[in-house]
Amino acid sequence: MRDKMPVNPDSLKKTATKEFALFLSLLFFGLLILPFAVYIVGKSVFGEYGGTGFSAFYGTLHGAIWNGEPAVLFLVLSPYLIWQLTRLTIRGFRLTWRRRQQART
Repeated sequence: MRDKMPVNPDSLKKTATKEFALFLSLLFFGLLILPFAVYIVGKSVFGEYGGTGFSAFYGTLHGAIWNGEPAVLFLVLSPYLIWQLTRLTIRGFRLTWRRRQQART
């Protein structure tokens, strides 16, 4: 196992700032770009949305966000969740690979 290293406040602040910037950028993607892509795909597959186009779709989506609809919140947060799951998966594979390498020696 690794020895615990002392926490450097500057490094912690830098990491937290980077993570917050990542969260905000992926939230921006989930709030603006992803709904547009969902609208375009839905329009090509199912036809015109029941309102007056993208503005009605986005208004309905925005209202569902404020009402705390779980499916809509999942849609909006999905870019960040996918990113975090990818990071965790890669970390798990690396740890498994290192343990196998150590067991061989």
